Amino acid sequence: MNQNMELIQSSERGDIESVKQLLENGVDVTFKDADGRTALMAATQKNQLSIVNLLLEAGSDVNTRDITQLTPFICSGANGFHEILSAMLHYGADLKSVNRFGGTALLPSSEKGYLKTVQRCLEAGIPVNHANNLGWSALLESVILGNGGRLYSMIIGLLVKAGADVNLPDRDGKSSLQHAKELKQENVVKILTNEYVERNEYINRAKAFYLDDKYEEAISEMNQAIEIDPNSVDYYFYKGYSLQELKRYDEALEEYQKALVLNPNDLDYYFYTANCLRLMKKPDEALAEYEKACKLDPTESFYRYHKSNYLRELGRHEEAVAEMDKLLALQPNRYDFSFHKANSLRSLGRHEAAIKAIENAIKNDPTNPLYQLHKNQSLELIKKQLESQGVNK
Repeated sequence: MNQNMELIQSSERGDIESVKQLLENGVDVTFKDADGRTALMAATQKNQLSIVNLLLEAGSDVNTRDITQLTPFICSGANGFHEILSAMLHYGADLKSVNRFGGTALLPSSEKGYLKTVQRCLEAGIPVNHANNLGWSALLESVILGNGGRLYSMIIGLLVKAGADVNLPDRDGKSSLQHAKELKQENVVKILTNEYVERNEYINRAKAFYLDDKYEEAISEMNQAIEIDPNSVDYYFYKGYSLQELKRYDEALEEYQKALVLNPNDLDYYFYTANCLRLMKKPDEALAEYEKACKLDPTESFYRYHKSNYLRELGRHEEAVAEMDKLLALQPNRYDFSFHKANSLRSLGRHEAAIKAIENAIKNDPTNPLYQLHKNQSLELIKKQLESQGVNK
């Protein structure tokens, strides 16, 4: 193995001593593997913050694209790695750059519930009303693909404060406000209409401390609140989430579990525990938490959708397709579900099945050029496969 490839592999597995030595040897930090990944992309995908910092200091480019048109900067936003994203902002990150779906770093972080990443993106000046090729802005994504709970309410509050247009329509002509009403997200409706008021001063102070990166102070507020009323499940979220930011993951999980003991039907907490376990790099345990919520309410698409998202992130596309099939059985006209299914099928090399899935998206949103583009790309891949088979005969 040459040293350039070794740098990518060492960066991915977090071998900091090897990376240091290779950089001292003068390896090429611009070198790409077969997937178009630089060492910086490999380190970013695995949330290797220390190695990312080394590579940035060595001149790695945060805007270099892999074969899927993803950059390390957008990747950090899409995965909620806000510390990496913050570091990249100091090294020339293109704030207006988009992924192959036309989304900036703000959009996937809003979709997936990465509060601190959303905050960092907004502070950096990423356009708040940019819409991707599906026709969704960050606000639309956080409403349509969120659940209106504690976490998404905070994200939506930040987006609105930053100037998000609550009346911006999607491709079906529906605004975030209309979606929130249809989805019965009562708190979100109040936020979007400037009618939401949090009257609990402990929570108000904890939120302010959290957004100011004062996590110990936020925890202290919640400790006082819990001492007064230990049966309020809300307090355990704000305390747990602050512990999570301090990387005190086991303690965060304990807080989330306390809330579930008080109210086992508060499905929001399975989402929090799953994301905490994800950050702990315990994928099977995280997936099990998503599945608990799916079993408790099989008609709720939120948890299954985010489970499928995580499976795609892990490269477990067969399982992601299975989850998408369950979602489409519930909502066959969701063209975004068909689109995600098609992308997983294409990653598996199942191009004919991918075309069938994307045709369902085209049927439900026939004027979107993104879907026809992806269909044509799959047709081209089939053509190449057939040509390759002909050569080998």
